[in-house]
Amino acid sequence: MEGYTSSVSDFFHKTDVVLWLLTLSAVGYSLLLISSMQRSGDYNYLRPQLLAIVIGLAAAVLISFADYRFIVKKWYIAMLVGLILAGLVFAFGIRVSGTDDTAWIELPGGYTFQPSEFIKICFIITFSKHLSFLSEKNLMQSPLGVITLAVHAVIPMVIIHLQGDDGTVLIFGLMFLIMSFIAGVQLRYFAILGGLVLAGIPVIWNLFLNDEHRNRFLALFDLDGNAMTNYGWQQYQGKVSIASGGVAGSGLFNGSRVEYAIVPEQENDFILTVAGEELGFIGCVLLLGILFGIIIKVLMNASNATENEGKFLCAGVFASLASQTIINIGMVLGFFPVIGVTLPLFSSGGTSAMSTLVCIGLVQSVRGHNMDDMEKAKIRRGSQSRIKL
Repeated sequence: MEGYTSSVSDFFHKTDVVLWLLTLSAVGYSLLLISSMQRSGDYNYLRPQLLAIVIGLAAAVLISFADYRFIVKKWYIAMLVGLILAGLVFAFGIRVSGTDDTAWIELPGGYTFQPSEFIKICFIITFSKHLSFLSEKNLMQSPLGVITLAVHAVIPMVIIHLQGDDGTVLIFGLMFLIMSFIAGVQLRYFAILGGLVLAGIPVIWNLFLNDEHRNRFLALFDLDGNAMTNYGWQQYQGKVSIASGGVAGSGLFNGSRVEYAIVPEQENDFILTVAGEELGFIGCVLLLGILFGIIIKVLMNASNATENEGKFLCAGVFASLASQTIINIGMVLGFFPVIGVTLPLFSSGGTSAMSTLVCIGLVQSVRGHNMDDMEKAKIRRGSQSRIKL
């Protein structure tokens, strides 16, 4: 019993306890919100979400024990897994209710699985290895090195675009930019890329966006309100729900708009509206405070990492969480078009919850093994001091 207690104590000593607590707070809060909106329909969102959270937390703990350096060393396995997942979508992909893409796979029991969520993890691992390699070879500032990074990012973006999931494509693009910036890619390359994107806007608008995508953008600027009955309806109703909650909200399980599902996809991309109506401004601030706390802790672990591979892994997780959070909030509040980006750890969606928890496990692995390295270094310094004496 004493050995077990010592192991548990050692585990929490080496990992980021605050990050664990914030993560548990997020999943607990999300289960409360999903439980409340359950009464709006017959489908049981809570059961698959709870199952996914349990599996995801178990995976996060196991990954936190694994050495992140070994994981990055086996980057080719992550690459192979990502390619297989992408291939499965093209072979067996389906479109689920409330989406406009075919990025899902149906599982036995009526469950669905979104491979792109786990392709994110594969990308974080392989891109971290790529950045580490360029850094070691002093190629981070060379044009050829930066071009290889861009090609690395474009491959999964093109694959997922062909599946119709352009919201996830945007997240991949932001992950590429943020990880590259943190790794030390010079600003001139970002300026060149920005210029190319600006010059290519007409091409993107006319060739890569369909009518629905364009209408979602235009709905943000519809001053006459005509879009409120079509592409702007979801955002308009979402803002009404948040505003109706006032400071303290109507109380969990008491929101009338939640009960009658006035806001489409309130269990998923628009879960913030449930918190807004039933828990008010206080509930929204608490939700965002937990999420931004997680994001800041991940960034702190990146800055404290003793090796590039750990730094870049944490940077990838930070980029994924931060970009998803900002885009989702912007969608709900009407600053960005609706592009199907979930709110990490809060939106209903087992695949998203599991992949995010696995990412937290990667960060904890970096933290724990960095602590091991520092303790070993301290012991070596102590031994050398005794030898000198």
